[in-house]
Amino acid sequence: MSSASTAAVEAAFRRERAAVLATLIRHVGDFQLAEDAVQDAFATAIATWERDGVPPNPGGWITVTARRRAIDRLRRERGLEDRVERLRAEAEREGDAEDDGPDRLRLIFTCCHPALAIEARVALTLRMLGGLTTDEIARAFLVSEQAMAQRIVRAKRKIATARIPYRVPADEDLPDRLAGVLAVVYLIFNEGWAATGGDRLVRGELCAEAIRLGRMLHALMPDEPEVAGLLALMLLHDSRRDARVDSRGEPVLLDDQDRLLWDRGRIREGERLLESALRRGRAGPYQLQAAVAALYATAESPEETDYAQIAALYAELGRIAPSPVVEVNRAVALGRACGAEQGLRVLEPVLRSGRLDSYAPLHVAHADLLERLGDGARAAAAYARAAACVENEVTRADLERRASAMI
Repeated sequence: MSSASTAAVEAAFRRERAAVLATLIRHVGDFQLAEDAVQDAFATAIATWERDGVPPNPGGWITVTARRRAIDRLRRERGLEDRVERLRAEAEREGDAEDDGPDRLRLIFTCCHPALAIEARVALTLRMLGGLTTDEIARAFLVSEQAMAQRIVRAKRKIATARIPYRVPADEDLPDRLAGVLAVVYLIFNEGWAATGGDRLVRGELCAEAIRLGRMLHALMPDEPEVAGLLALMLLHDSRRDARVDSRGEPVLLDDQDRLLWDRGRIREGERLLESALRRGRAGPYQLQAAVAALYATAESPEETDYAQIAALYAELGRIAPSPVVEVNRAVALGRACGAEQGLRVLEPVLRSGRLDSYAPLHVAHADLLERLGDGARAAAAYARAAACVENEVTRADLERRASAMI
């Protein structure tokens, strides 16, 4: 296959797959059937475009072909003539423009339905909306391809057997359901930003996919400030991706990063999104976290970072979305702004509670504050405890080195 037609198929796959899939699911009411039909369409494109050339409207060609493949599959089954007729009518509208936004929203909310386990929501979102292969998802989350395939099949079966509706939630349910969707996208990003296992600190492919999903959501829901806030947050974090590891793949602490490697385009885009969201006057958790990320990303040097403002933002975040994790972050910022003693006063209740005993960042924050106090022995113990909490090989080795340096 020529490079031009290969590139065209790949581009159409990334750009059109979710929209075509979402529309087919609405018509046939079957995730697997719709996915098979879309796969058939792209397989046909590989052969046909090589022979006949790339069509003027690749997306439209894929859409019509997928509908026809769905009709072919449905014809083999009995009792489905009504769906065949509906799909045939759609296929005959070959030249008509169609707004696929509602269908994609339906697909997003269905994949992220709270009746599904969180692991299933993540896997299904990446498979159906991201277009990642089962093997790609399995490798990203460090499970076997067979285990991931079973997870995705179970999720599709649960949607069918539980009769999970393929629709955007009603207005009164939308805030809670949207929060669940955003949580899935952010979980995907965080697994890319700080991988929980394996031998890489950063999985850039997952960061990129989460940002792509965030852009899709923002395009579909441009008036939702928390959607813009999440996209801004991911872009601002991701702007530092190239500086987070050195040439050997080892972590580089924020204060030691080469800021010339930070992506200024992403920082500016994140700032614009954040400013637009905040103007709506409904600051939510993702907007506040994005505001923190913006303060880090726009500081010209570590010394110019406004830790007092960061601590204030975490205090507000703790007011509207209380969490011991927020208190850990506030303690770190206070330690930088007002001294290690004040940071420890905030951190100690979290340590005593035991709620985050297996949360490595808690022990890293404790170690950092103790190190600033000059208590090397206790800092070493805290770094060692943090190392014992992580499975990622790169992170664990780095924490063990930091523990040894304190002795």
